[in-house]
Amino acid sequence: MSNKLPQQKELFIDPPNLPIINLGFPINASPYNKHMLIQITNLLLQVFVSIIAGACLLRCYLQWLAFNLGSGQSKSIGVYLLPLTNWIVLPLRRISPSIGRFDMASFVAAYLLLLGKAFALSFLIGSSLGVLPHLIFALIDLFDLALSGLVGLVFASVILSWVSAGSQIQYLLSLLVEPLLTPIRRMLPSMGALDLSPLVLLIGLQILQIILNNLR
Repeated sequence: MSNKLPQQKELFIDPPNLPIINLGFPINASPYNKHMLIQITNLLLQVFVSIIAGACLLRCYLQWLAFNLGSGQSKSIGVYLLPLTNWIVLPLRRISPSIGRFDMASFVAAYLLLLGKAFALSFLIGSSLGVLPHLIFALIDLFDLALSGLVGLVFASVILSWVSAGSQIQYLLSLLVEPLLTPIRRMLPSMGALDLSPLVLLIGLQILQIILNNLR
């Protein structure tokens, strides 16, 4: 007679489908949203670089027009412009002196700021773009920023000539814009009191911006 007990079968019971309790955190949440971080960084860099590089380009343009930012009516511009740009322009002036009336140090400073922004954004997004494309794109951005600044000057000058004619700021803006408008007025036929030179200048600047944007 055998003493072996009958072998029992193992029973596997599936656990019940319990509801997943959501505590308020998404299941696949990440520490941060990389895309959002890049957008915020791009915004901050765009604002900072546009202001400082734009100020450097304005300084370069004012020196070309032989403005003295330390005296006279130009001093009201120099009070804001010089503190914004001295920290980068003055060191560069030691190695990049002016060429005639062209302020090479201010021009190079604006270019270096835009180049630094391009490299910073490429590092954030992990781009493998080479150095040469960055150099070219930064140069295109530089000319685009200069054109945008000129568009702003023309608009501001025209608006102030309507609402605040004869004011000091309108006079200063007219001094900045007149060297660009005078050659256009010579080419346009005389139309009495109607001056179309600002419109022609704006159209020309916009066309140049379209060309630059298609080079990117």
